[in-house]
Parts: sequence; C-alpha cells; structure tokens
Amino acid sequence: MHQSRAFLLAWRSRSAFRSLSLSAVSRDGGLATPKVNYEEKYAGKLQRKAQEQGKSVEQLRAELKEQERQRRLQKLKEESSKNKGMSETPRRTNASPDQSSVASTSAAAPTRKDSSPVKPLSSIFNLDKILQKPHTPEQISVLWRAYHESRSGGSGRGYLCASLPVETYQKMLDVASKYPRFVIPVPRENAQVEEGLKEPAYEFYLMEWGFHGPPPEPSKNGDLFAPSKPSTNPQTTTILFTPLQEYKLRTSFATPYLVVTHYPDLAKTHGLVLLRGELTPSAASLPNGRANDDSGRYMLSQQDAQLLAIHVQRFYLWNEGSDERAALLKAFHETPAEFKWEELLKHTDFSA
Repeated sequence: MHQSRAFLLAWRSRSAFRSLSLSAVSRDGGLATPKVNYEEKYAGKLQRKAQEQGKSVEQLRAELKEQERQRRLQKLKEESSKNKGMSETPRRTNASPDQSSVASTSAAAPTRKDSSPVKPLSSIFNLDKILQKPHTPEQISVLWRAYHESRSGGSGRGYLCASLPVETYQKMLDVASKYPRFVIPVPRENAQVEEGLKEPAYEFYLMEWGFHGPPPEPSKNGDLFAPSKPSTNPQTTTILFTPLQEYKLRTSFATPYLVVTHYPDLAKTHGLVLLRGELTPSAASLPNGRANDDSGRYMLSQQDAQLLAIHVQRFYLWNEGSDERAALLKAFHETPAEFKWEELLKHTDFSA
C-alpha cells in the first residue's frame, strides 16, 4: 500500500476528526452531486427490474454495486497474474484422501444461476465428497484450514480462513442487518504525523456488509432431479474493507483491499459457517518478490487483514462486556453527532 494513499490520523488531532462525519460514509459516499443524477435518470428502469425480481430498489442497487466491485476485483487479480508471467500452481503434497478431496477441480466448478456475485462454496470445497461419509465440524474445520494453508505455494498468504458455530454467526448477522456499516482504525507505526506529535497514527477502513440470501442445503444423495426445497440456512454474507479515503474519492468504484465471505452452506447439516478472506493483489506485484514479505504482493498486509477480521467479532458479536462497543456501533448509525472517535480508538488498541 503506498503511503501517499493512506488516510492517516493522529488520534489527538481533533481538527482532522472534526472533518469526518457519518455523511462521509453514507450510502452515496457524501461527495458532491454529479452533474447528471443517474439515480433519477434510471429510476424507472431500476423500479421495473426490482419488481420483476421481487426485490426492493435498494436491494437491487446494493446487488449491482456488489457485482461491479467483484468484477473490478477479479480484473485486478487477472492483471496481477499477467504481471507475474505465470499462474501459481498449488503445491502437491501426500495428503490423505480426505484432505485431497477438499478442493473442487476448476473443470467441475458449478456456476451460479442466481444474481449473487459470491463464488459458490462448491467451487472451492468439494461438498459431494464431504457428504459421502460423516464428518464432524472439527474435521471440516481442519480440512478448510489445511486447504487455505496450501495456497500461495504453501504459504497461505493472501487468504484468511476460519470456522464459526452457526449460533455465533447468527448473532453477528442479526446485528449486521441493523448496522451494516462501520469504520475500523488500523495503526500505522511509520506514518508521517504533525511535527512534535508522538501519538500513534491510524488508517481508517470502511467495512460494509453485503447480504446475498441463503444458499441451498447440500444434498447427500446428489439427485439432480430432486425437487428444490426452500433453504433453511442463514444468509451468505460478504464484508468489504476499503480505505476510507479511497472510498471517499471513488465511492462505488473504490477497490476493497480485503473481502471476507461467510459461507453458511453447512449450517443446518453440521452447525458450521465457514469464513474465507481474500486480500486484493497489488497490480504492481512482481514475480520475484521476497518470499517472506507480502507487503508488495497485496494491497493489505496479512497482519492488518487479520486485525480487521478480529474487529468484526469485537463489534458485531454482542456478549457480556461488549456494551461500550455495541454503543459505539449504534451511535455511528443512529446518533452520529454523539459518535466519539477517541472511544473507538480505545476499543481497537490491543496494546493498551
């Protein structure tokens, strides 16, 4: 990530904080209205399409925005692969039959029939083999982790992975449906701040939840002609993490540096939700980058990506002792004038 692009703030620089408000991360980005109001111009078409799909205009607009971001993200990845001169081949190991069954072959990867931009879990994880014989949630978690650790030549860099109990995920989902946006500060040790100021500086990231409907429940018998049943799984969700300054400048065209996807496909069958995080490759990444340093290969470091993912649970999983964090999330949406940036920094500083 280039220093010049960072949105760095010393937490005692109150004038900088006063220049920010909830409007900076409102649905329209808080920027000046363009000369042509495209929302009004195409309002009729959006309304008709939304009615045809049985959705609200707001839901349709959110889906279109998500699809556009995913297309831009995929394009950036393709450009990065071209710069490297060759695609990365997963390292082959003498894995057990269960471990080797995790990845789905690209030739057999299914395509989605709905409008969701999310890559289906079955294109990553071979659900048919998982369901062929009993697997405990712990075994599936181990396979999920082993698969991602084998990526990037065996280093696992560029990915995050975890598994959540469905009860934990449902609690976060309930909160996210009410409060789908928030900002998370990430400390920057080497940032240039005001002369004489020794307090730490931060780069703020806008996090946005996206909701994509429940995935179908995986079938154990694999009968292609079996009638489809309404899914009882929770919704699939994504969380986009974008530097706040980047978002303010480019709004819907801003590139997220990290995309976290929650896959609840196995929620009803195994009580498990799988988490996958993908770091956006840097367009300037080189094929001969340093083996132990991912700072030039991705827009975000592995450590910062893990920090952002941790804060999702800290602010969206409301348990005993999380009252202050819950109050901050509520204030950000409901009473932005009462939102205190100093309090946010206190709850995101692990060194305190």
